Amino acid sequence: MQLKTLLENKRKYLAYNRFRKGIFEELAPRDSEAVLYLLPWMLSVNHVAVPGYVEKMRRPWKVFRIDSDRDILSRESAFKRKFEIPTERSLLKHSPSPCWIEGLYTIGSVGSIAQTSRSDCDIWVCINRSEAGEESVEELRRKINLIKDWLDQHVRIPIYFFLSDAEDIRHCRFGIVEGESSGSAQRQVLKEEFYRTAGILGGKIPLWWLCSGEGSATADYETLAEEFRKGRYVGEYDLIDLGNIETVDRDEYFGAALWQFNKAMTHPLKSIIKMLLLKMLLESPREELLCHRFRRAVLDCADGQFLDPATFTLQAMLEYYRNLPERTFAFIQECFYLRYDLNLWSKRVTIREKLARDIFKQYGMTRETITRLNSFASWDFQEQSGFGAHIFELLKKIYRDIAGMERSVEGVIAPEDLRVMGGKLSACLEKKSHKVPIIHMPLDSPVRPTLVFKTVGKVWYIHAAGDPSAPIVESPDIVFCIAYAVWNDLFVPTEVRMLPNATSITLQEIVNLGRKVRDFFGISDIAAVEFPNYLEDERIQKALIVVNFETAGYGKEIRDLRLIFRNNRGELFVRRWGSPEALKAFLDNASRVSQPMEVQYYLQRSSLLYEKMIDRAKRTTTRFLS
Repeated sequence: MQLKTLLENKRKYLAYNRFRKGIFEELAPRDSEAVLYLLPWMLSVNHVAVPGYVEKMRRPWKVFRIDSDRDILSRESAFKRKFEIPTERSLLKHSPSPCWIEGLYTIGSVGSIAQTSRSDCDIWVCINRSEAGEESVEELRRKINLIKDWLDQHVRIPIYFFLSDAEDIRHCRFGIVEGESSGSAQRQVLKEEFYRTAGILGGKIPLWWLCSGEGSATADYETLAEEFRKGRYVGEYDLIDLGNIETVDRDEYFGAALWQFNKAMTHPLKSIIKMLLLKMLLESPREELLCHRFRRAVLDCADGQFLDPATFTLQAMLEYYRNLPERTFAFIQECFYLRYDLNLWSKRVTIREKLARDIFKQYGMTRETITRLNSFASWDFQEQSGFGAHIFELLKKIYRDIAGMERSVEGVIAPEDLRVMGGKLSACLEKKSHKVPIIHMPLDSPVRPTLVFKTVGKVWYIHAAGDPSAPIVESPDIVFCIAYAVWNDLFVPTEVRMLPNATSITLQEIVNLGRKVRDFFGISDIAAVEFPNYLEDERIQKALIVVNFETAGYGKEIRDLRLIFRNNRGELFVRRWGSPEALKAFLDNASRVSQPMEVQYYLQRSSLLYEKMIDRAKRTTTRFLS
C-alpha cells in the first residue's frame, strides 16, 4: 500500500471523526462537552480534586497523545476552574512510565442520526493488559468506576464503560454479558458494529479504517498490518492493530437476532430496526459487509459530504426492502422516522433532519405522513397502541422468516434457541384463557391516560378520560380489569376515576388493590425473563389470593375468590371461583409442578371479619403449598 494513499486515508478518516463529533455536539451540546473532552482529561490526570482520583496509584494512566490534543488543551483551564484547582500548570505534564489507554472509542448511536434523548453512550476503553499488569488494570477499573459515579450525577446521557484489551479485540474475544447475549457468542457481529459505528474520543486510529478499498479487504489489511508490526511505517498519527474482519458467520447473526428479539419485547421501536437489519444480513450472506461498504463510502467521498453510519444503514435497508408490498414498506419507513426522532418540515432543523431528508424524499414518504408522524407524541392511547401492535405483527413475520431460514440450513441455530424465541413470542402475543394480554406500545414509556372505571350491566370497562367510546379493557371481573391496567403500566393511583354505579366497589378499593398487585407482581417485562425458563415446564411462581373483593362487607363466608398468578414465562393470569373447594382443586393440580410458589393474600381492610377471613384463606391453601 503506497504511503501517499495511507496518509490520504488517514486525513480523510480524521475529518470524518470530526464530523461525527460535530453531530454529537449539535444533538447534545452539554453532554457532548463532558464526553468528548472532559472524560479523556479525567482519565489522564490523578488529582485529589478531580473525579477518578486513586490514592497511591502505582503508575499513572493517560490517553495516548492527549498532551498534544489541542481541543483538550484549550479547555484544560476551564476544567481546572470547574474542580477549583488553582495551579496554572497543566495536569497533563509528562509522567515517567505511564500506562497508556491506547484508544477511547464510542460505539453505537452516539454521533449519528440514531442518537436521541433516549440514547445511551457505550465507551470502549482499550488497553494493553499484559504491558500494564493486573494491579494497574485494577486501579484503572477503580478510576473508571469513580468517574462513572460522577458522570451519572452530572450528565444526562447514561454512560457505560467497557474495559477492553487490544489483543482480545484483535481475536474477537468480547466475553458474554449476562442478560445481553444469547445463542451463539456474538464475536464478529460486535466487531463489525464497532468498525461501522465507532468514534474516537482519544488515542489511536484503528488500522482497519485506513485500508484502501482497492482489492480485497483481507489482502489490504494483512499487508498493512504486517508492515505496521515490523515498524516499517512511521506516520503523523499513531495507529492500532485491532484485527481485520472479512465475514460474519451466519450462526452469529442468528444469535444476534435472538438477543434483539428478546429486547424487542420491551423496546420494540429500537429493536425492530435491528431485527430488520439482521434479517437483511441473514438473507444476503455473500454480500460485502456493511462496515466494508461504509468504510469505502467514507474514504471515497469529498470532505464535508460524509454520511453518518445510521444514515448509511438506513439507506442500505430501505433499498433492500423497497420491493416489499407498498403498505409494509411504508410502515418500515415510519418505524425508522420515529426511531430516529425526526421532525422534517419543522421550524427547528437539526443535522438529523438535514442528513435524512433526501432519503425519505427518495423513497416517497408524503408530506401528509410526515406531518402525522411529527405529532406522534400527541396521538391518543388507542392510536399509539395500534402502531405498537403493527410493530409486533411485523416482528412475528420476521420470526417466521428466520425460523424458515433455519430449516434450510442444518445446524446453524440450536433447536432450543428457536424454542426460546417461540416462547418469547408466545408469552407476548398468544391468547390464552384467563391470561392478561400485553398492550404493545411503540415507545419505552407508554402514554398513561387518566383511567375511568365504569359498569354497563354486569360488565366493567376502563376507558381513557374523554374517550368513553374506545374501551381499553372490558370484563365481567373488575379484578381482571385492575390487573390489566397494572400489568400494562397504565396504573397511576392519582389518575384513576370511577363513574357512579350500583356496585359496592369504591374507588379507594380499586386503588388499594392496584397498588398491591403492582407491589407484588410489578409490570410486564418479558425481556427480564431468563431464557432457560422457556425450556422448562410452565409453572406458577407468584400468586395473590383476593378474598371477597366485591362482597367483603357481607357475611362471614368466603364465596368469592380470585387467584392472580404469574408463571415462569412472565405471563399473568386471573382466575375466579365461588368457593374454597374450587380453588383447592386448582391449587392441588398446580402445586405438582409449581413448588416453591410465593403466595400472598388480599382482603379489603374494611371487612368486619378481616383477620378471620384472611386466616381461613390461608388455611385453604396451606396444605398444597407446604
